[in-house]
Amino acid sequence: MLKRGLIFVHRWLGIALCLIFLLWFPSGIGMMYWDFPSVGPGDRLEHSPALDPSKVVLSPEEAAAKLDSEQQTGQVRLNTFDGRPVYRFRTERGEAIVYADTGEDQIEVPDAVMNRAASAWSGQPISAATIEPVEDADQWTIQSPLRNFFPMTKYSWPDGQQVYVGATGEVVQYTTTASRLGAWVGAIPHWLNFLPLRKYGAQWSQVVIWSSGIATLSAIIGIVIGIWMYSPSKRYRVAGAATAIPYRGQKRWHAILGLMFGLVTCTWVFSGLLSMQPFDRLTEGPSGAGRLAGALRGARFQLGPFEGKSPSAALAQVPADLHVKVLEFTFFAGEPVYLATEAPQQSRVIPVRYPSAAFFDPDIVATVLARASRPSEVVEARLVDKYEAYYLDRHHDLPLPVLFIRLNDPDHSMYYVDVRTARIVAAYSARSRWNRWLYHGLHSFDLPWLYRYRPAWDIFVLVLLLGGASLSVTAVTMGWQVLSNKLRRAGRLRPVVAVEAVEADEGGPVSAR
Repeated sequence: MLKRGLIFVHRWLGIALCLIFLLWFPSGIGMMYWDFPSVGPGDRLEHSPALDPSKVVLSPEEAAAKLDSEQQTGQVRLNTFDGRPVYRFRTERGEAIVYADTGEDQIEVPDAVMNRAASAWSGQPISAATIEPVEDADQWTIQSPLRNFFPMTKYSWPDGQQVYVGATGEVVQYTTTASRLGAWVGAIPHWLNFLPLRKYGAQWSQVVIWSSGIATLSAIIGIVIGIWMYSPSKRYRVAGAATAIPYRGQKRWHAILGLMFGLVTCTWVFSGLLSMQPFDRLTEGPSGAGRLAGALRGARFQLGPFEGKSPSAALAQVPADLHVKVLEFTFFAGEPVYLATEAPQQSRVIPVRYPSAAFFDPDIVATVLARASRPSEVVEARLVDKYEAYYLDRHHDLPLPVLFIRLNDPDHSMYYVDVRTARIVAAYSARSRWNRWLYHGLHSFDLPWLYRYRPAWDIFVLVLLLGGASLSVTAVTMGWQVLSNKLRRAGRLRPVVAVEAVEADEGGPVSAR
């Protein structure tokens, strides 16, 4: 009875979810090479012109004086907007912009400025674009961070480029024909990122969590049935021949593929569930991360300490081969510092009181962290110049080198600090280290040696995902056969007799009438 019950449950869970399984595995292959289109910091830097120090007329204090007292800032950046240098002040209400050449503040962005931003990003004339307002999320603006930029203006060109510009005049989303096609092959079906569902974030999250959880249960039951039914002694006979698996046709292929790829299917679907973070404690970082991040800054932000070196003077200390696009005002261990950046891993540290340098001194960074972590102690500190088990990225976007610090605190904390910015870029507690392996390890198979010797990773993951996809194909085929048989019988027999036939087919009692 137990075996029959497990088969019944596995069959109907499989019928309910087989199409979702078939979406997940092939789209997982797509996700290996294509992601959902987005505009990140690297994209903004790539499309931004270099700063021209000769155009920076106002000091940051003079620019800040243009703001209301209630708009005073906790962060300042200098970059180029619409061809002009601007100070960007982070305030409680968002961001305030003051032009560094004239001192005027940017309250509302005219259409002409938005048009120029879109044209510059795409490299196409604005006269060739189709322009339309976007008041609500469409397929390419459904991510939660973009919800803060509505309304937007969408610019579409005949070559397939689409640029979304927010009310601030910044490009917030960019797609091409190729990136949209890649998303439909990978991210959209893999994340169930279909607009009618995804625009309702809470409901979408529950659908993904529950479908992943039920799919994991179905896979576990399938593994149990497969092992239970498998006979190494070949006690079964099919068409007169001894066999270890008592099935033929699609059922036989399903059983064979399940024995080969069932465990991977189970762990892969479960790790996909963890991407939704249903277990908060498993993803909690170290409790002291905020304290250590504050120690690296070492002071509450204020503009006064930057009077000793103007932004133009700071830019003059940058090597000629670094074309600075963003100059950030920050602090390190209480000292005012400029961070001059051309690209995510091309930057320069310019202290107000000292000469510029390529990096912050790792020894000083380690000392600051050791002092801030007391009474716990640093038990390991080393400079990391290549990716490793807890710090890796096959796209090579994570910065290198970084300083690794391990503490003997109650969380058994581990930190990776970017020595270009003196900021924590990764942090682990004992719990979140489990999540690193249960989610990333089981879902992305991001093992350092596989990443290091590509295409070893590609071959390994392709074999596993193709095996899971083949298993899903047999499940869909069998599910269709079961449903079509049920529907065929229901069409032939009287309703009461049809119900009895269904019960008999599932092994349930048949009542005479």
